[in-house]
Amino acid sequence: MEIVIKIVQFILSFSLLVLIHEFGHFIAARAFGIRVEKFYLFFNPWFSLVKIKGRRTEFGIGWVPFGGYCKIAGMIDESMDTEQLKQPPQSDEYRSKPAWQRLLVISGGVIMNIILALIIYTGISYVWGDDFFAGKDIRYGYAFSQAGREIGFENGDKIVGINGRSVERYNNVYMDMVLKRRPKVEIERTGELVTLALSDDDAAAILTSGEPLLRPRTPFVVEDVLAGGGAAGAGIVPGDSLVALDGTPLGFADQYLDAFKAHSGQTVEVTLVRDSAGTALRQTLPVAVSDKGTIGISYYLFDRYIPLTTLRYNFWQSIPAGFNRTGLEVSNYWKQFELLFRPKVKAYKSLGGPIAIGNIFPSYWSLEAFWRITAFLSIVLAVMNILPIPGLDGGHILFLLVEVITGRKPSDKFLETVQWIGLILIFTLISFATGNDIYRLFLKG
Repeated sequence: MEIVIKIVQFILSFSLLVLIHEFGHFIAARAFGIRVEKFYLFFNPWFSLVKIKGRRTEFGIGWVPFGGYCKIAGMIDESMDTEQLKQPPQSDEYRSKPAWQRLLVISGGVIMNIILALIIYTGISYVWGDDFFAGKDIRYGYAFSQAGREIGFENGDKIVGINGRSVERYNNVYMDMVLKRRPKVEIERTGELVTLALSDDDAAAILTSGEPLLRPRTPFVVEDVLAGGGAAGAGIVPGDSLVALDGTPLGFADQYLDAFKAHSGQTVEVTLVRDSAGTALRQTLPVAVSDKGTIGISYYLFDRYIPLTTLRYNFWQSIPAGFNRTGLEVSNYWKQFELLFRPKVKAYKSLGGPIAIGNIFPSYWSLEAFWRITAFLSIVLAVMNILPIPGLDGGHILFLLVEVITGRKPSDKFLETVQWIGLILIFTLISFATGNDIYRLFLKG
């Protein structure tokens, strides 16, 4: 059922994004008197699920639930339909219009995706506000992944700045460290300030580790106990606070996790404090550790100890907040894409396809999460389409700009050839990303 919920959310979100994108092309074309032959949600090879013949446009829904298209008369697009180009140009065709009008028609999809993101982020700001964990509230510092510790971080480090700018939000720490080129991280460690300069190799280690780089450090207070595990066998119950292991006081959850792994297959003495009728009782219990270094227990995460900061906006305040959020997300995603061209970072290994995209949706219904993810994917679609690759909007824009600057229009044969090259590149990229999905889902680990 959880997978079904993810799939439904993905299809709903992606369908909305495609409709909005193609509507941008459609409305711009119609504004300049260009004939739009077909407007489809999903692709329809051989037949359509729904087909409605309008006066000038055929509207429909295809049976291949991925993407959609707006077929503009007189244009070489991904359909590779060049038969109409063999006829003399008609006044209502794309090829008959001046370059500046064609440029706006091609840009319409990207513009609409940005506008959609802006509207959604404005609505989110007004309805739900802006939630984040403030950097100043991370009072215990951070616990780092194995990859993080190998590049120089230590559990308990407090990250106070990156490249000279103070860290205001925990939510942005990871992105700031990965997206900035060779960032210098300012750390408060045992009362002293330490600077850790990260290299491209460090960024590669973080991106390819397969686990979160950091999380706020917390005490170990038991949230749930797995039946049949060592904790359950020893009598540990939810609400117990672990305070020592084998007589050594330990204050944080990451210390216990490391200690359990170090004692895999052994029995350890766990000291805990239990609240009983308002009285704190201290006791020590023998606990069997599995061969995997676990005792069948979960603990309360950082949101139990760190207050959530929420900024509220009235209607007029939500508009600039929406603009700011849209600009930030566009900037961040562009930087993420740039990582693909830094070979040492190995960002290509983390490239994901449809499965990875679908997995970012929660396995439960949340209107706020759905709209946040949809706004982000709208920006992804805009940025990807603006790339100067033939077959994408950015490829068409590139040749139109050349035409505007030089006054010379590329031949239809040239445009057809580069369109094929672009489609091959796009298909290769999609295949690689989907292959990464399959590897991570079925083969890795």
